[in-house]
Amino acid sequence: MSTKAATTASTEYAIYKPNGRGTGGVIRFDLNRAKQAVFVDAASQSGDKHFDWEQKITMKWGLNDLGAVLATLQGRQAQAKLFHQSEKANSAFELAFRDDPQKAPFMMSVSRQEGASKTVKKVAIPLTHAEAAILETAFRAAITRLLGW
Repeated sequence: MSTKAATTASTEYAIYKPNGRGTGGVIRFDLNRAKQAVFVDAASQSGDKHFDWEQKITMKWGLNDLGAVLATLQGRQAQAKLFHQSEKANSAFELAFRDDPQKAPFMMSVSRQEGASKTVKKVAIPLTHAEAAILETAFRAAITRLLGW
């Protein structure tokens, strides 16, 4: 395997949550050092265990975005809400802690509203403590790498 392929493969973490109702989703995080950002892609479930990557939602996160999400994962705040506005569309990310022992401890969602049509796409998935721990570790490492420390 080439060095480039190994580097690319090692920077991505995806959380797949298909369900029997076909309403699941996937949210993927990818560190891009060249663009000094973490890219977040979300896709809705389209079939048994398939996801609609052609209609994915993408957000580009900088250090402040990572800090807000990390603070929620660390329990310093109950939720993180990110909002990115552009001429073409508005995108939002939300991570919220849920204090209900019957449910996953976090709920994560990514949505996008197209500017011209005003149509909204949304992907929401539950997040376990284990997945939250992996994300926390990944985001801490991403911040270190983006800062160059």
